[in-house]
Amino acid sequence: MRAMFAVTGNIPSEEILEDMREQMGLNRPFLVQYGHWLMNCLQGDFGTSYSQGKPVSEMLAVRVLPTLQLALLSLVMMLVMAVPAGVLSALHQNRFLDYFIRAVTFTGISLPNFWAGLLLIYFVALKLELLPVVSTGMGLQKMILPAFTLAFAMAGKYARQVRAAILEEMSQDYVYGALARGLSETVVLWRHVIPNAMLPLLTLLGLSLGSLLGGTAVVEVIFSYPALGSLAINAITSMDYPLIQGYVLWIALIYMIVNLAVDVSYSFLDPRLRKGV
Repeated sequence: MRAMFAVTGNIPSEEILEDMREQMGLNRPFLVQYGHWLMNCLQGDFGTSYSQGKPVSEMLAVRVLPTLQLALLSLVMMLVMAVPAGVLSALHQNRFLDYFIRAVTFTGISLPNFWAGLLLIYFVALKLELLPVVSTGMGLQKMILPAFTLAFAMAGKYARQVRAAILEEMSQDYVYGALARGLSETVVLWRHVIPNAMLPLLTLLGLSLGSLLGGTAVVEVIFSYPALGSLAINAITSMDYPLIQGYVLWIALIYMIVNLAVDVSYSFLDPRLRKGV
């Protein structure tokens, strides 16, 4: 309680502290407090923010749309970069193009998000003046830099996964059988190898979507993007415990829903699962 007032620069008296404890129910036994909080959460009430005095559920709901937009744009950018890069790397295995793509993907994986974001701000926004520095507000143009920052790191990981999956599928017996029956390499690649290679990546894709929807705090703070991650940082710095608890529950719920959706989608995308093979 004292820490909450200290963030605002005020030093409360003991009388004020007692009144606040009474209003918030902090003077009741712990199990009673937890039971009351849990019952409210089951009804969608995560409490009231200490720092802003607004319902936590309302504050989280406002940030959902910007978070969803940023997450989906990041995933689209990542897939556009990673899938062609992974396929080309596999088709030119141990040649110059393969080595070049692997070097670029290694750079993407190794480069921290905050450093990549600062480099993009300096060169793209400040030097070339192609995009705005600050991403507050809505609009596709303001989401490009933060989305690309997130997509670049993910693209490195996914390109390597696509490369490994393509190489594994190309060594399967059905590929040799299809080529022996006279099918061209292009037909075998696009109709059989790539669809089969993409299925194992669904799990990773679901986890990445859950992570993005949960909030990517560092990137959002760098670009001043008003999503869940920046809201969580503000809640931590102001010691806003109801908001922090609501944010953590939101992340857990997101991961559960996304993983369930991925598991269900397997039965639709893989006929072997529908037939019980």
